[in-house]
Amino acid sequence: MSIWCDEVFEEKIRFGLSIKQTLFVGHSEFQKVSVVDTEAFGRALLIDDLWMTSEYDEKLYHEMIVHPALCTAPRIARVLVIGGGDGGTVREVLRYPEVEHVDMVEIDAMVIEASKQFLPSIGTAWNDPRLKVHVADGLAWVAREDLPKYDVILVDGSDPVGPATGLFNEDFYRNCAARLSEQGVLVTQAESPLLHREVHLDMIRTIGRAVGHAHPYYGPVVLYPSGAWSWIYASSCVAPKDIIDTRLAYIEEDCFIYNRELHLGCFAQPNHIRKALRRS
Repeated sequence: MSIWCDEVFEEKIRFGLSIKQTLFVGHSEFQKVSVVDTEAFGRALLIDDLWMTSEYDEKLYHEMIVHPALCTAPRIARVLVIGGGDGGTVREVLRYPEVEHVDMVEIDAMVIEASKQFLPSIGTAWNDPRLKVHVADGLAWVAREDLPKYDVILVDGSDPVGPATGLFNEDFYRNCAARLSEQGVLVTQAESPLLHREVHLDMIRTIGRAVGHAHPYYGPVVLYPSGAWSWIYASSCVAPKDIIDTRLAYIEEDCFIYNRELHLGCFAQPNHIRKALRRS
């Protein structure tokens, strides 16, 4: 008999994977952290019994949160990653030789340590000398006024519950905008446009007010509720269509999904989102 690990969404939807074994379960001061080895998706990370990432589909998420920003921001010397304790986001960031310094601010040390031990194929850049890992609260980090400006800020947080709740309010986004350089770019994961539709729409409006211009974009992530996922690209002056060809040429060939056509196409808004934003 198979052993199944299920994520339950609002007591209405289940997404389950058959597991071979549980590799790690721990309870930090913030949340429950688990790593399981699944039959179909390889090893996978859960936070409070919600799927976060898996070896099978992690590049669908990590390439999409990183490359649209890193291939368009005029400068990418200094990058801030909030969350991202599995290491996949910083791995993609550090593929760019122009990146000189990355601060990764993750609130939960247990997520980092469990990922290093049990998900080494995802976090492959932990020893890059350009990376500085800080076990700290991302909300407090961006509220600091003593930090040099960042060229890109990537918010790789979980759903708006528990310690991630504050990553979805306007004060946080305004603080992110204040930490950006003059032509800086902010990108955040922005939930399912189907199952979290109102949260997604509210994020677009809120980030637009806080940063200047907010451009939602879309792609599949098999592990997440509904399989349809979104991110938001925001800047006061940089547009997501302003691709820097030399960077794209450098990164594109070795990406799993990301390329020029995908970049341009993912910013097309579904009609139900477009109509809702017009009414707001």
